[in-house]
Amino acid sequence: MSFRIERARLAQVDDLRGIERAAQELFRGHAAWPSYAAAPMDAQALVEAISAARVWVALDVGDQVVGFVGVAIEDGEAAIAEIDVLPNHGRRGIGAALLEHACAWAAESGYPSVVLGTLSDVPWNAPFYARHGFEAIDPKQYTPALAAHQAHDRERGFPMHLRVFMRRRLRASPDGWTRWPAPAKLNLFLRITGRRADGYHELQTVFRLLDWGDELRLRVRADDAIRRLTDVPGVPEQDDLVVRAARLLREHGGGVRGVDIEVEKRIPMGGGLGGGSSDAATVLVALNHLWGCGLDEDALAELGRQLGADVPVFVRGRSAWAEGVGERLTSLALPRRHYVVLDPHEHVPTAALFQAPELTRNAPRATISSFVSGETTENAFTPVVRERHPRVAAALDWLGRHGAARLSGSGGCVFLELRSREQAQAIADRCPAAFTAHVATGVAVSSLHEALGRHEGGSNQPEAAG
Repeated sequence: MSFRIERARLAQVDDLRGIERAAQELFRGHAAWPSYAAAPMDAQALVEAISAARVWVALDVGDQVVGFVGVAIEDGEAAIAEIDVLPNHGRRGIGAALLEHACAWAAESGYPSVVLGTLSDVPWNAPFYARHGFEAIDPKQYTPALAAHQAHDRERGFPMHLRVFMRRRLRASPDGWTRWPAPAKLNLFLRITGRRADGYHELQTVFRLLDWGDELRLRVRADDAIRRLTDVPGVPEQDDLVVRAARLLREHGGGVRGVDIEVEKRIPMGGGLGGGSSDAATVLVALNHLWGCGLDEDALAELGRQLGADVPVFVRGRSAWAEGVGERLTSLALPRRHYVVLDPHEHVPTAALFQAPELTRNAPRATISSFVSGETTENAFTPVVRERHPRVAAALDWLGRHGAARLSGSGGCVFLELRSREQAQAIADRCPAAFTAHVATGVAVSSLHEALGRHEGGSNQPEAAG
């Protein structure tokens, strides 16, 4: 059978839940059936996993979803949260391909292993996983997450004598690829306090890093070629910040190494969410490790500043109060909050906004305390963008029905801050068809820095490609 694997989309949630229900029917009459029947897959958890880009689907030649696999992250390792195939598509290699795809993603992302919970007496469970390199875990070696799963299983009456947790140790990709996140940001406020002699504007803002963004794959080359393998509409390869970042880093300690770069874009271009800057920062941080350049964070941030004012905050990997042109950063501890981010699908050119005669350029300076108290929340670009970009104005108006909607950066994406992710998802689910809604959570430490820690701690380094 011919099939392909790709990232799951939110529109496929009902299909995936239907596949799970159909797969569960195979256990009717088994001792585990009452537990499975009483606890169907959590729709909200599935939505969050898809939003985090950790669910993949198998599609047949007619684009029907015939199987899927979802990955969770627990105690620093990847876990198979769910893997199901339509029963009438079994024994065709689909489950094996989905499993290997998830393990390859985890290995490229720097995770040391993959764990899962399964049944010991069902042929397509423990024996299947054993053929794919999984080994039973001694209960004495359970992580806190596995111990919690065990306790939950016991509470719901699962047949514990048949329950087994398994782990597969991972090795570096044989093709030399590694994966790195490039998180998006929000500007929680933005004020322009003056204009410098060189023409640049003096800004004050708060950068909030999110748990959602782009993903880059990097493969070190044995020669000195720096290649972008992903076409980005409207951005020639030589002008792309990821290519420029790699070249700049090589000038400052990369020797004659090269790299292949793939970019999976999720952050809207021109949306005020820092996509290009974050991609560039990820290249700097990741290649500094992969090439063994040995530059410290200050040196990388300075290289980032040469590429763009927003790059340093992504290099440093923490939400921050920013001044100057955005390069003077003070780390800021922010409360856990969730965000509905609305993309109105309208490109807003930043240069034109800075040149707008109606832009307020002499606002009084804000303070961190005025921001923390909630007094400072405005964005200087909002009046200009509202006047010039009707789709952004419409997005602000719609989202504003649910709370204090704000513009991020110079737009055009807008956002709403909420205390509950469930609240955020409920609003996003009602998003008009003219816009695209994303739900994201603010983080204390960038996912890029978490990935760096994984890759630095890994015992297997990928070989350079020829």
